[in-house]
Amino acid sequence: MFNGLGGLGNLGNLWKQAQQLGGQMEKLTEEMKNRRAIGTSGGGLVEIEINGLLQVLRCRIDPQLAPQSDVELLEDLIVAAVNQAIEKSKQMHAAALREVTGGLQLPGIDKALEKLMGAGGMEEGEPEAK
Repeated sequence: MFNGLGGLGNLGNLWKQAQQLGGQMEKLTEEMKNRRAIGTSGGGLVEIEINGLLQVLRCRIDPQLAPQSDVELLEDLIVAAVNQAIEKSKQMHAAALREVTGGLQLPGIDKALEKLMGAGGMEEGEPEAK
């Protein structure tokens, strides 16, 4: 049953709240870029530093684990592999979100997926992450 313009006012308030939440999410995303977490293994022989967006920033491997000449290459390979796994995880998350929404075009869903995927997001037709 139509209840006059009062319903439109509620819709307007809901939209305003959604916009405020979007602004807060953008601020949080920026803040998370600057936060750091460090994981270690092997009693500190391997150390990985990531930011709050799950991006690997640094990998350190104690030289006693590998010959000195191979440590830099090993570190770079580990960083690349971890970042690839994180990206695949983001793709799976986005695909699951699309499935949950059933293709329903919710306001802001495309922007949310863009943020989740980052600048190089998964496009339609790309293979699913394994």
